[in-house]
Amino acid sequence: MKKIIMAAALAVSTLLVGCNQLTSWTVNEQEINQALEKRNQFAKDIGLPGIADAHIVLKHLKSQIGRSEPNKVTLSGDADLTMNSLFGNQNATMQLTLKALPAFNKEQGAIYLQEMEIVDASIKPEKMQSVLQTIVPYLNQSLRNYFNKKPAYVLSEDSSKGEALAKKYAKGIEVKPGQIVIPFTD
Repeated sequence: MKKIIMAAALAVSTLLVGCNQLTSWTVNEQEINQALEKRNQFAKDIGLPGIADAHIVLKHLKSQIGRSEPNKVTLSGDADLTMNSLFGNQNATMQLTLKALPAFNKEQGAIYLQEMEIVDASIKPEKMQSVLQTIVPYLNQSLRNYFNKKPAYVLSEDSSKGEALAKKYAKGIEVKPGQIVIPFTD
């Protein structure tokens, strides 16, 4: 009798877990990070060529979903800066912290990071601090435009994955600590 009750409890718990997978799809931080690593191609030239211009390449982005602020994604990463001016060439590395609002585009099956903004920036060598202050507003706008057009994560259309169901039946997204949930029902 005890074995029958244990088997029934196991069957019910398996059914409940299975039903949960049929009502939503979850994308975690690691999956977002892998997609950002694969898809991120942000490179920008800012300035007046020949007088003073900066080439910026964003790399090593890591996400934190809904942890520091509800319904927001925080990204941290580096940006290589190559500065060319009448006074010579200089290289620097910026450390950036960005915040964005995740949004789901059902037609594309894609998660975008909208309203991107730089919330913290530092630079090494520190003697380049004035350059950083000058370019941050331009970089901020460039990052916002880039992430509004380029998805951070695209659901797979492979029918062997649950992502195909998410793409077909998604009703939006919910941001929870460490994950973005795509519910299939209201």
